[in-house]
Amino acid sequence: MSAETPTTDRSASATNRILDVDGVDSGYGEVQVLSDLSLHLNEGEIVCLIGPNGAGKSTVLKTVFGLLAPWTGQITLRGEPIGGRDPADLVRDGVGYVPQVDNVFGSLSIDENLRMGGVARRDGLEEVIGQLYDRFPILREKEGAKARTLSGGQRQVLAFARALVMEPEVLLIDEPSAGLAPSIVQDVFENVQTVNDLGTTILMVEQNAREGLRISDRGYVLDQGSVAYEDDADQLLDNPEVSRLYLGGADYA
Repeated sequence: MSAETPTTDRSASATNRILDVDGVDSGYGEVQVLSDLSLHLNEGEIVCLIGPNGAGKSTVLKTVFGLLAPWTGQITLRGEPIGGRDPADLVRDGVGYVPQVDNVFGSLSIDENLRMGGVARRDGLEEVIGQLYDRFPILREKEGAKARTLSGGQRQVLAFARALVMEPEVLLIDEPSAGLAPSIVQDVFENVQTVNDLGTTILMVEQNAREGLRISDRGYVLDQGSVAYEDDADQLLDNPEVSRLYLGGADYA
């Protein structure tokens, strides 16, 4: 396994618009974080949100997922308004969310975690869990183990799989590599790509900006709650101004 995630040519992504965030203001209490924010996802893409700490990246995901209601603007899923809807309803409608922390139940086994992820399913639970075990063999190996006994990377795999039990069209992932040892980070990004290969469109926040962009189709750079740059991921990686301001300069690796 190489030390660096290779740049991925993902030009074959579908072009159908699946998620739109249009002119959204949002925040916490009276504190505004997002200002006139607009972005979109095309079906089949991985889109990466990068930017400095406090730029509003995680707030975007929380607002899309209904944990925060947009103050102004509109969020649509396949053209249907979803802004401010209850997260449980959004899960049923095809939106999943993997938060940065508290994304698994440590006191439950892997199998119990997966079943908790599918409580809203009416049928097909055993089949989809079996498929996830096939896709992520480490989970089958440890299906009876408590989630708290897993390594950081294994917990992240479980968090992805748990979100996939409902077979979402769109998965929101917040900082998948946060707090993980460098030796594990590439595995986590490979698992993000595996999730995408299963047919799930991904909107990902990632502080490891270069590695996040390398597996993505497009990217948005957020700064002070607004989009500062938007482009294909490889173009953002090659943009000297983006590199200087947000990627740590040309010598950053």
